[in-house]
Amino acid sequence: MSLEPVNEVALPKRDASHTPRRVLVLGATSGIAEATTRIWAREGANLFLVGRNAQRVASVAADLKTRGAAYVDTAVADLDDVDGHPELLARAITSLGGLDVAYVAVGILGEQPTAEQDVNHALHILHTNLTVPVSLLTWLANFCVKQGRGTLAVLSSVAGDRGRKSNYVYGSSKAGLSAFLAGLRNRIDREGVTVLTIKPGPVKTGMTVNMKGSEKFADPNKVAEQIVSAVEKRKDVLYTPSIWALIMLVIRAIPERVFKGLNL
Repeated sequence: MSLEPVNEVALPKRDASHTPRRVLVLGATSGIAEATTRIWAREGANLFLVGRNAQRVASVAADLKTRGAAYVDTAVADLDDVDGHPELLARAITSLGGLDVAYVAVGILGEQPTAEQDVNHALHILHTNLTVPVSLLTWLANFCVKQGRGTLAVLSSVAGDRGRKSNYVYGSSKAGLSAFLAGLRNRIDREGVTVLTIKPGPVKTGMTVNMKGSEKFADPNKVAEQIVSAVEKRKDVLYTPSIWALIMLVIRAIPERVFKGLNL
């Protein structure tokens, strides 16, 4: 895989007072992403939405227009096809007239029992949750460095903080993504580009609706509020809901000889 150079996209002149914010949303039909874009729409943002289901993307776009978005454009794409990323990203930025925030909400939960027996399913989870974001973010990071600004806000997961038998394939993909984001931040933060790693705990979305105890999961609207606030404050890492920062601190501190015997 090779990504085309970013210099094929004309960089708009910087206007420090520009408004509305220009936001690219990759994986726009996910529950958390949709809740977040509703907030940006109320603020009058310009939005470019990318999703794989044409009907869902159109529905989300129509809803955001009614909520106050200044501009909404869309693209239907299977982001698992990494070869199509450069053309897609260039088109999105051209449509928006620039880029202030790229919100990467791409991911699948997969089936842990299936992944334990079928390596192709395990590799599919790893591809969608790790390879795809790496491809998108490499191109976007280089674009933002060239323009000297921008925020890359990326959905990872608390599941990546420590491998557990109940979801270690999904967790591995998110651990890899979080490590990639940490390194990327270390490379480009000094270039004026913010990299925000978002680590949600379990959230009530379509992806988790069939999980045991899902009725107790976090409200996606409250999670979205924290994400928007973290983007505004140019944070590096966000655990959401905030209690998960403490929970994962404790879980990471459990000795391996003890942890391996836990039923998690």
